[in-house]
Amino acid sequence: MGRGKFKGKPTGRRQFSTPEEMIAGTSSRPKTFKREEAEDIEDERLEEESEEESDDSQGEEKKKGTEGIIEIANPNLVKPKNLKARDIDIEKTTELSRREREEIEKQKAHERYMRLQEQGKTEQARKDLDRLALIRQQRAEAAKKRDEEKAAKEQKKTEARK
Repeated sequence: MGRGKFKGKPTGRRQFSTPEEMIAGTSSRPKTFKREEAEDIEDERLEEESEEESDDSQGEEKKKGTEGIIEIANPNLVKPKNLKARDIDIEKTTELSRREREEIEKQKAHERYMRLQEQGKTEQARKDLDRLALIRQQRAEAAKKRDEEKAAKEQKKTEARK
């Protein structure tokens, strides 16, 4: 039959230590507790050692493995650049990426082209102005022709009334 709120598994039952075992100190604790205690003790010892070392050598880093013996020039090995707010240089200009530079150049070229377009100095502007002049001329001729036809109609009406 099941004891406790969990169902029994084929690997075995849950075992709880009794108060007598706890007093006698014979209760079996999981191995992870022992491991965690050992790590805590080791961490405390390392902190004490690191405090002593930091007093002796301020600027030197402790290197792992063979790093201290062999100098490695790995271009892929990038050390993290952690900057604090007080260390940031405000006047320093950051370089733009290639895409950003190209985008800015493209915008400037477009603005320059539009300025020339307004002044009528580009080929497209000249063609547009020529086309516009031609259309104005055709409209002026059409308006003149309408006026002549209107005048001719009025003349016929006046002649017809006489």
